[in-house]
Amino acid sequence: MNKLNRQSLIYTLSAIFFWSTVATAFKITLEGMNFAQLLFYASLVSCAALGFFVIKEKNTFAIFSFKSIGLGFINPFLYYMLLFNAYTLLPAQEAQPLNYTWPIVLSLFSVLFLKEKMNFKKIIGLLSAFVGVVIIATRGRIINLEFDNLFGVAIAVSSSLVWAAFWILNLNDERSNSVKLFGAFFWGTIFSGAYLFFFNSFKLENYNYLFGAGFVGLFEMGITFLLWNKGLELSNDKAKTATLAYLAPFLSLLFIAFLLGETILPSSIAGLVFIVGGIVYQNLDNKT
Repeated sequence: MNKLNRQSLIYTLSAIFFWSTVATAFKITLEGMNFAQLLFYASLVSCAALGFFVIKEKNTFAIFSFKSIGLGFINPFLYYMLLFNAYTLLPAQEAQPLNYTWPIVLSLFSVLFLKEKMNFKKIIGLLSAFVGVVIIATRGRIINLEFDNLFGVAIAVSSSLVWAAFWILNLNDERSNSVKLFGAFFWGTIFSGAYLFFFNSFKLENYNYLFGAGFVGLFEMGITFLLWNKGLELSNDKAKTATLAYLAPFLSLLFIAFLLGETILPSSIAGLVFIVGGIVYQNLDNKT
C-alpha cells in the first residue's frame, strides 16, 4: 500500500467511525434537549469549527449568496429538524437505517431531474429499499402490515428525501467543499436560532448535554465530511473507497446495542440489509 492510499484509508475509516457513533450520540443528547435545540447548538459548533478551515478561502463571502441561503435552509435546517425529530419518535436502530435510504432516493431523483435513464438495477434497488423500509417499520410483521409508529417512519424517510434533494441542488455549486459546508451551517445556525427564538427556547434544564451537541456538531455535521472528502481525494480507486461507507450503518448498530442498551431486533438487521443491498446493487460496475 503506497503512502497516498494509506492516508486515504486513515481519513476514510476515521469518517466512517465517527458516522457510526452519531446515532447513539443523537439519542443520548436528545434526553437532555429537544430536537430543535440540538439542531441549533450542534450547528453552532459545526459552524465555528468549519470557520477555521475557510478563513483563508478567497471566496468566503459567497456564503451570503441566495444559493447559499437556500441550501442552508434545506440542509442543515430542514433536514436535521426532520432527522432529529425522527430520533425522538423511533428507536435509534430504526431511525438510522430508514434515513440511510437517501442514496436510493438520490438515484430516483437523478432520473426525474437529471434525465438519467431508469434501468433494471435502479428498479431492483428501489424495490429492495422499499422492502427494507417495510420490514423495519412493521418490525418484521410485513404480512399483517402492523406499524408501530408510522408517523416516525414517515419523518425518517422524509429526511432522506430532503437530503437527496439537497445533493441534486448542490451539484452545480462550484465552490470548495469547505466553503459550501461553512455556508450551510452558518445559515442553518441562523434559521434554527430564529426557530428557537420565536417558537421554542434556548434554555436547557441540564447544560451538560451541550457536550453531546458539540460532539454531533463536530463529528456528524462538519469535520467528518472534510475527512471523507479528503479520503476520496487521496484514493487511487474512489469507487472502492466509497463502498467502505456501507460499513457505517452496521457498525452503528453495535454502538446502539452496547451504549444505548437497545436490543437489536432481527427486523432492524434484515431491513438494513435490504436497504444497503439495494444501494450496492444499483452501483455494481458503476465507475462514476
